[in-house]
Amino acid sequence: MKLSYVLWLFSTTAVFIVAASLSRAYVATGNVALVVLSMTLYLAGNLMMLKLMRDGGLGIAISLSAVTQLVLINGVAFLFFGERLSGAQLAGVALGVLSMGLMLTPATARS
Repeated sequence: MKLSYVLWLFSTTAVFIVAASLSRAYVATGNVALVVLSMTLYLAGNLMMLKLMRDGGLGIAISLSAVTQLVLINGVAFLFFGERLSGAQLAGVALGVLSMGLMLTPATARS
């Protein structure tokens, strides 16, 4: 995987993490400006995803983005909003990370 792809993935993920955090802040405060900014960032993130899909394919781009966001947004929820995951939910996160690892393993040639 090229460094430029990874950097673009993390940039896109950062946009989605900020958008999700603003959505959560909106839920807590009811400030409409937060939801408007959040939706604007979601739009920008989805436009950025188009480049990832073009460069890496739909399946890998969406899967990488989803699992990266899954792990990072749970960290944000824990650190900034005091949310906790149950054991089953933590197992789900672990399975997501495992599935991503399996998706990134090189395919072997079939004879």
